Amino acid sequence: MKRKVGTLVLVMALLCSFIFTGCGSDGGSGDKAGGSSDLKVAIVCSNSGQNDNGYNQSACDGIKELSEQIGCEYKIIEPANGVPEALETLAGDGYNLIFSLEYDFDALIKGVGGSEAIAAQYPDTTFVVFNDDPNKDESGKQIYSNVISVLFDVHEASYLAGYLSVQVNENMEKLFDKSYNLTPLDKSRGIGFIGGTNSNGILVYSYGFIEGINKAAEEYKAKYNYYAKYDAGFTDSALGSTVAGTFYDEGANVVFADAGVVGDGITAKAKEVGKLAIQTDANLDAQQPGFVLTSVLKITGVPVKTITQAYADGKINEMDRLQTYNLASGATGITDLEEMGKHVQDQTVWTEIKEKVQAISDQIGNGTIDVTNKQLNEDFDPSTCPNVIVKTE
Repeated sequence: MKRKVGTLVLVMALLCSFIFTGCGSDGGSGDKAGGSSDLKVAIVCSNSGQNDNGYNQSACDGIKELSEQIGCEYKIIEPANGVPEALETLAGDGYNLIFSLEYDFDALIKGVGGSEAIAAQYPDTTFVVFNDDPNKDESGKQIYSNVISVLFDVHEASYLAGYLSVQVNENMEKLFDKSYNLTPLDKSRGIGFIGGTNSNGILVYSYGFIEGINKAAEEYKAKYNYYAKYDAGFTDSALGSTVAGTFYDEGANVVFADAGVVGDGITAKAKEVGKLAIQTDANLDAQQPGFVLTSVLKITGVPVKTITQAYADGKINEMDRLQTYNLASGATGITDLEEMGKHVQDQTVWTEIKEKVQAISDQIGNGTIDVTNKQLNEDFDPSTCPNVIVKTE
């Protein structure tokens, strides 16, 4: 097995961004629970950081909880020098299982700057990537057996969020009192989306969201403007507030945030102007109570636990190299809407809306409704959504 040894400078730089914890059944020494005494797991966070209240934090919490049960050693990294160097250093340090939460796959799969692909350099290390399936050649054949791709059916959850948004917007007069400042239907019908990066892992939310909006808009024989920005990054909450404010000014009553900490600015702006936002990854409905309509869930801790347990049990090679988590898995979906329900006036209409959303969820589950999945490179055809007018910033 070919291994690279990181330079002292790299190691020292990465040490500044390491958070390390070793756990075992006896407090960190001796035999480890679950037969995993030699299991070393690492999580490489995306640039929104481990305390992002969602995507990264869920994965980090998942490995912390599981380590207490099976006694594995783990390390959590917010990479200071880029994902490729972090992956190489961890693999070189003997980490058996490395989860990478960043949208950065080229160095791992293809190699960059003339270097061999990291997956090829460290064939005894299992790498797990999220939100895309990059481990395939042009013919669709698997490239590396030591790379697992994890996909969440967030396209389906986003469809539910889009459908819900229109149902709420069309019934705003019954649901909301004068403390809200929603744009009346006779002036505008608009919904917005702000994503961190123009990639499959973000577009998969947006396309499902559009299709859900279209489904409900058809019921009301209405047309909706869809305001979208796909390059907001993941760390600038002030930018989120500014862009959301622009969309709200254009007449949008709901803005979906899929951009890490940027979403905090979006929800804050929703409260400020008396409109609604949708959060993502974790249940953040209470972040701005009454102004976060729902959260599209992507619970990364579920696959982290599942895959780590499989490795500990010696079954990692029995797992498919593409792992998909659907609505039934508990790893994705939308929230139970309990928080928003505390702030609506007409509970009868609210119950009817929730029943409609559940019916749509059932139709997705049984295959009656098929939602575009950009994570699998499925193409989105705007002509299939004639009731949505897309306006991309």
